[in-house]
Amino acid sequence: MGRNYQLGLYEKSMPHSLMLDEKLEITKASGFDFLEISIDETDKKLSRLNWSREKRMELVNTALSVGVPIGSMCLSGHRKYPLGSLDAAVRQKSLIIMAQAIELACDLGIRMIQLAGYDVYYEKSSHRTRGFFRENLAKSVEMAAKSGVILAFETMETPFLDTVKKAMHYIEEIHSPYLQAYPDLGNLTNAALLYGHSVTEDLQAGCGHIAALHLKETAPGKYRDLAPGSGHVDFQEGVETAWRLGVRRFVCEIWDNGDYLAQIEHTYRFMRNLLNQTEKGEAWTCT
Repeated sequence: MGRNYQLGLYEKSMPHSLMLDEKLEITKASGFDFLEISIDETDKKLSRLNWSREKRMELVNTALSVGVPIGSMCLSGHRKYPLGSLDAAVRQKSLIIMAQAIELACDLGIRMIQLAGYDVYYEKSSHRTRGFFRENLAKSVEMAAKSGVILAFETMETPFLDTVKKAMHYIEEIHSPYLQAYPDLGNLTNAALLYGHSVTEDLQAGCGHIAALHLKETAPGKYRDLAPGSGHVDFQEGVETAWRLGVRRFVCEIWDNGDYLAQIEHTYRFMRNLLNQTEKGEAWTCT
């Protein structure tokens, strides 16, 4: 028997210039269990939603050949096209992106899409934004349920949805097995500092609804481009809490810093050692 968890690598840990087959090879060689693909707000990444059937089949065959699946999708394209936009055309675009992302996930064998809980209009029009967001989120979950794909909220770096507790408001309201939480441990740490609660307390608010966890380092006011161990995230406490809540899928979220292979190797050792120790600890106690 192998490990009782899986550790994935975020695609943006590697240079944009690399092809996906090269990224899969690096993911495999580095020891990770799967690759998390990115569909962000750039035209280049969004164009992946229009890949031909042949291109999709080619990527599936490559992943099978390499021996590393594309295990999840980070869908941050809604940063540019928010579900709760005040612009009707943008909202329509957001739903098209959602439908295309679900279809792509099905074709590539991806079972989980990390959904960006993000809206640029939050501060100036929260009531209308929340209404539009709730309406289009429900439509998105209907699409996902039909296809058997889980949508799981990322906790963001903006106040619209930066805690598990805020994500749970929508999860409990929609009340579907196809809408869950996929928190970012680094963002949760910054939010805990901002609001005065603990990361453990916030994670526990998602008991029974946390599908996976992003492992990312942050510092006060800084949300990316930090090596694990160089900021203020308590990875041991966060991972142990998530483990007790039944989380068994983790993804290292780092970005290419130039010396990307060394950074990937450092991150792998750091997180694999931590998870291997955590695996020996307390069993699932979602209370």
